[in-house]
Amino acid sequence: MNLSLNSLYIVSTPIGNLDDITLRAINVLKESDVILCEDTRHSIKLLNHLKIKKRLISYHKFNEKKQINNVIEQIKAGKILSIISDAGTPLLSDPGQLLLKECIKKQFKIIPIPGVSSITSAMSVSGFSDKFLFYGFLPKKDNELKNVLSLLSALEYSQVFFIPAIRINFYLKRIKEFYMDRRIMIAKEITKIHEEFFRDDVKNIKLFKNPLKGEITLVISENKAKKQPLNEKKIVNKIKKYLKKYSLKDTVELILETEKVNKKKIYKLCLEIKNEKNI
Repeated sequence: MNLSLNSLYIVSTPIGNLDDITLRAINVLKESDVILCEDTRHSIKLLNHLKIKKRLISYHKFNEKKQINNVIEQIKAGKILSIISDAGTPLLSDPGQLLLKECIKKQFKIIPIPGVSSITSAMSVSGFSDKFLFYGFLPKKDNELKNVLSLLSALEYSQVFFIPAIRINFYLKRIKEFYMDRRIMIAKEITKIHEEFFRDDVKNIKLFKNPLKGEITLVISENKAKKQPLNEKKIVNKIKKYLKKYSLKDTVELILETEKVNKKKIYKLCLEIKNEKNI
């Protein structure tokens, strides 16, 4: 297998079961001069299993900026570099974005070696709509989490998140608040010995009595709730009533408190009625 010089290979590795590695990924790793990995102690287990001995460089979120120049110089020198994550497809909620952008800037060849991803693995067995959004790791702080979920829950697509297993109940409480009318699937330890899938309606799912362990991929279904048709006559009557007592701005805000409609549309409607009635 002839690999391109002055190139960076983005190599997907198993998320659990080591037999999920592709033949192409094995060949690329064998031919690489250097392999960048999050944790050398973790990656060496995979490489030993594959009987591959190569130079490993620790490359993670804490040393990414410091390592970039060294990595770029090695690519310039004609070496073949691969980057792997602890599991799955690199750069998806993993370190490497800074390096990737620098390689694009310098017009180095960047070659993806596709393979396993917990995102697509979870979606494939969810039973939810395949029109989905991947967010990654949800915020750890409650206020940030509520802001994010408030925005995302307004979207009708299926949604995929990563969360730490030990805090599953913390996230479930907020998900029950924002996704009450949807389905949920919690995927634990995908492809591993203790693989489990928990499926239920969000409103019915119980908090876990004992903390979960391992990697968690959480999938929320698409929003199947039927949208209620806009009752414009009702809204117009409300606007006329409010405009007699309140300002244009306050009227818009009052309408939005009870009606799930586009703010710009309501503002335009309020403005038209105000000008028409010269209120």
